[in-house]
Amino acid sequence: MIHRRPPLPHAGARAERVSDRAQAVEPFYALQFGQEAAELAALGHDVVRLSIGEPSFGAPPAVRNAMREAMDGRPLPYTPPLGLPALREFVATFYRERHGVVIDPARVVITSGASAALLMLAAATVNPGDEVIMADPSYPCNRQLVQTFGGRTVAVPTDASTLYQLTSELVDRAWTARTAAVMIASPSNPTGTSIPLAELSAICDRARERGAWRIVDEIYLDLADHDESGAPARTVLAIDPDALVISSFSKYFGMTGWRLGWCIVPERLVPIIERLAMNYFLCASAPAQHAALQCFTPETLAVCEDRRVELVERRMIALDGLAALGLPVEVPPVGAFYAYFDVSSTGLGSWEFCERALREAHVALTPGRDFGTHTADTHVRLSYAASPEELREGLRRLAGFVKGLHAQATAGY
Repeated sequence: MIHRRPPLPHAGARAERVSDRAQAVEPFYALQFGQEAAELAALGHDVVRLSIGEPSFGAPPAVRNAMREAMDGRPLPYTPPLGLPALREFVATFYRERHGVVIDPARVVITSGASAALLMLAAATVNPGDEVIMADPSYPCNRQLVQTFGGRTVAVPTDASTLYQLTSELVDRAWTARTAAVMIASPSNPTGTSIPLAELSAICDRARERGAWRIVDEIYLDLADHDESGAPARTVLAIDPDALVISSFSKYFGMTGWRLGWCIVPERLVPIIERLAMNYFLCASAPAQHAALQCFTPETLAVCEDRRVELVERRMIALDGLAALGLPVEVPPVGAFYAYFDVSSTGLGSWEFCERALREAHVALTPGRDFGTHTADTHVRLSYAASPEELREGLRRLAGFVKGLHAQATAGY
């Protein structure tokens, strides 16, 4: 074989460069710790994974069966960029029947997971130099997406007194002439807390009056606790019909790896989002969309409601276990499947706590650094989406780990 010498670079040629944008993106630490947990497991260690927001149930049975049928060898061409018309219709019907809100199916966009919805909404609403107000702590990818399009995130420190959520007063303080949007998650990742409807209404009113977008992540809405009368948590669309809403099949329907979500946008944004979808994704996964038609049958919705109730039971396992360890959850979650707890009493910062818990107790958690700076060093997120058996085992191991930390502190280490 003749080995040819590579050509010499031209005078003045530069090396290939990675974009500044790409280099500025921070890791998603929940996934990073999940990967490290997987590496330990591959070495033969039994690792309890409480770091990732992934329900242990998987997709409902009818959805799995529909996927098998869709993958029987039939052609699966591209769907329309906005999604299968039947699936968009089902989503609109779900909002009417579950949340009492009438939505034109034409405003529903089926996306490649909620992440694609977030990406397109950021692309549609953020110009270079624009500011987007969000809570600290909050979902980390929101910051990265805003910054990708030249925007600046204004991360407002929140605490237990505000349920780790924005308030209208906090939004007023953070507002500037450059504010283009307020981004909210209710229930929230990482805290599982929700904004009271009156407060959410006040925030939306202020933003709308000032000509700013209201981008509301409702991915966990249908996992939120029902009220005293048994009614489901209300969507922001009940108080702000023109809010930009993001949701997903991942959490309530347990379809994380299927990468299917949706957003609901005002009529005037539909053609904008359609053009973005054409260029960014062409369409969401065709077989996943066909299978998701089974999500909205009475049988599947009953399965999902049973799972929501079971997650409340898992929540109590997590909260009771953390309380017994002296690791306080200042604001108990009312939705999603996360407990955000303070590790200050252990003498460790959250990053070291998570590193050592994984290495010494083989329990994977997520440090507060993922979600902002305000609670980065003091708080850790635990996902109670794991099975009850895994939860109990993880808490048992954490008990031994924390006891060892206290013993070391007492001995003067």
